[in-house]
Amino acid sequence: MTTETPADRHRAIAAVFTDRVHGVADWDVPTPVPEWTARDVVGHLTTWSAGFLHGAGVTLPPGPDPADDPVGAWDAHAAAIQALLDDPESAGRTIENPHMGTMELGVMVDRIYTTDIFMHTWDLARATGQDDRLDPAVTGPVVEGMEQMEEVLRGSGQFGVRVPVPDDADAQTRLLGFIGRDPDWKP
Repeated sequence: MTTETPADRHRAIAAVFTDRVHGVADWDVPTPVPEWTARDVVGHLTTWSAGFLHGAGVTLPPGPDPADDPVGAWDAHAAAIQALLDDPESAGRTIENPHMGTMELGVMVDRIYTTDIFMHTWDLARATGQDDRLDPAVTGPVVEGMEQMEEVLRGSGQFGVRVPVPDDADAQTRLLGFIGRDPDWKP
């Protein structure tokens, strides 16, 4: 039995993404996500989650615009999410989601947002020539859980067309193919 909390998972996963953010030399390079630059990856993570949380009644403090300051925007946003998850009252608040039902806010953030950070770490790292290996202890359970919900996830429109990978591919390669990334993509 694990004692890892949503706050713990966010702290660890966001720390790796933060390291990649701070390692970007050119924010205008293309990424494996069609039509996105490195800057767009940070913009995506900092804007959709703020809107998602606002819909749950949570307003995050404003930070820099990722178009102008992607590093500052990410650092401020990651700190705000971490503060939310570190506060037991906020993280434990029950919310309703039309797709996932009733659950604690921290659990919802963990399942949706923290997992999104994890997956986009590869996009940013691959695009900017940094270490793009994902933690296999996280990757395996993520891809296995997603494969069980494939019909629902594909219906959401949030993932590209599955990219075929070998049957004996490792968990990271399977995850990348599942979310519509070519594991062999190069800038």
